[in-house]
This record gives sequence, structure tokens and C-alpha cells, in this order.
Amino acid sequence: MTENIALTNTDLKGALPLVARGKVRDLYEVDDKTLLFVATDRISAYDVIMANGIPNKGVLLTLCTQKWFQLLSDAIPTLRTHFITLDLPPQIPESLRPVLQNRSMQVRKLRILPIEAIVRGYITGSAWKEYQTSGTVHGIPVAPGLKESEAFPNGPIYTPSTKAEQGEHDENIHPDEATKILGEPYASTVAALAVQLYKTAHEYALTRGVIIADTKFEFGVDEETNKVVLADEVLTPDSSRFWPKDSYEVGRGQQSYDKQFLRDWLVKEGLKGKDGVRMSDEIAQKTSEKYREAWERITGGN
Repeated sequence: MTENIALTNTDLKGALPLVARGKVRDLYEVDDKTLLFVATDRISAYDVIMANGIPNKGVLLTLCTQKWFQLLSDAIPTLRTHFITLDLPPQIPESLRPVLQNRSMQVRKLRILPIEAIVRGYITGSAWKEYQTSGTVHGIPVAPGLKESEAFPNGPIYTPSTKAEQGEHDENIHPDEATKILGEPYASTVAALAVQLYKTAHEYALTRGVIIADTKFEFGVDEETNKVVLADEVLTPDSSRFWPKDSYEVGRGQQSYDKQFLRDWLVKEGLKGKDGVRMSDEIAQKTSEKYREAWERITGGN
């Protein structure tokens, strides 16, 4: 990971058909059961993609996700994930392999469930704002008297959101609404599994000096078995709020290993939610350092 040029777009020269481009990932079809997820260096904040990227971000996200798939599968033997391999499919030409290796993973095709399965262990962000107003989080009544960044007294809570189209905003919803969207048995399985995954990851991260304040999971359904499968990226600085354990203090906002640095800069400069924003080199560099530090803390740097 010595290359300092951000990869913000991929072109496989017709080697594989493009299925979709997300905020960060480009998806290609390998065969009728397999996709290639390529994590670019694009970065978004407030649902807007920045004009420039964060060098090596896609590699860090992919390696971090692979590590978590391994850890979670070891801890929860019944867990099914969409991950197959970091190896590139044979269709990829040699000339493209250096830039695609370690930022790409082959995954199983799934029917993706249309919600974000968010789990919150600590009250912060939008949950803290709602709580201050109404004493609830996603419409769920929560114990009175909590302070900012405090752990929920009865353990982590499942707080799903809708999955918006690109450029739109996800909407926080009550778990009952998620049940209406997903139906059973998917809704109950997703809720229970998301909390189990969070608890497992949170316990591991503490041993690495990191608090996972909250995170979001995505799940799909294997059409052949009708089983719920963990999909997309997991427990990265893009999908999670990581806090340094050694500086954690209840009653205030925390430093974090994620794009909060970028968000704060956008707000300060009056650029929140505006299209075509180009980060300064300093902001891109500092954000890159946060992602690398999170990866090194979680994985040990390998």
C-alpha cells in the first residue's frame, strides 16, 4: 500500500460486466452465482460523494472486512457470509491485477434485504439528538438521565433504518417498521443476529483498544437455502463509529477513527451536503491516517 494516487473509478476493460456503482464499491458479475466487489477510494459524507478520494481507503476497507468475516465466523459457527475469496477471478487481465488485488473480493450473489441493520451500544450522533428531544431512540423508549456517549444500560439496541437510493437519505425507523418491510422470519433473524454480531465484535475490539460505539450491517437471503447471510462490508470505519478506548469519557463527544474529521470540516466550511466538493490535501491525508489507524488497531496491520 505505497501508492498515493486515489482510485476513484474502475474500468475492467470489458473483462466482466458492470452491475452497479455504489458510493464506494463497483460491482461486477463473475458468473450467475458470483459478484466481484471492488472497493474504490471514493468517500462520501452526508450522502454526497467527494470529488477526490482517499488513497488506499478501498484496500483498507477490504482487508478490514476480510479480517472481521474471519473473526465473526470463528466466533459464531452458524454464521453465513457472502465472502468467498480475495483472489481475483481468472477473467481479470494481468495489467489490472496490481491495482485490483486486496481491494476486491469475490462474493456470493444474494437477494439483499432492504434495510440497514444498525446496532448502537452507546448513545451518540443522531440517537443522542433524538433522545434529548423525546427520550427515545428510533422511537424506542430509553432509560432517562443518560449522558452523551454513555453505554445503553440494558445493552446494545437494534435500531434499523431504510436503505435509500443513492443521493437520498436513509430514514431511521422503529424495529416494528423493519418487521413490516422484511416480514418474518427474516426480521427476527436479522435483529437477533445483528445484535449478536455487534456484541462479538465489540468484545474483540476492546482487546485492541477500540470501542465500537455503533455499526451497521447488511444482510441478504440465499435464494437456494432461504437462509439469512451477512453481506457487504462489515465493521469498517465507513460503516461503524470507532472510538479510542483510552480517551473515552462519558458526557461529551468522542474522537473517532472514521470520517467524522471530514464531516466536521464540511460543516465548518459550509459545504455539508453540497455536490462536487474537493477535499484539501490536508483533509484527505488526515482522513487517510484515521482509516489506517483503525485498520492497524483492529487487524494488527496484517
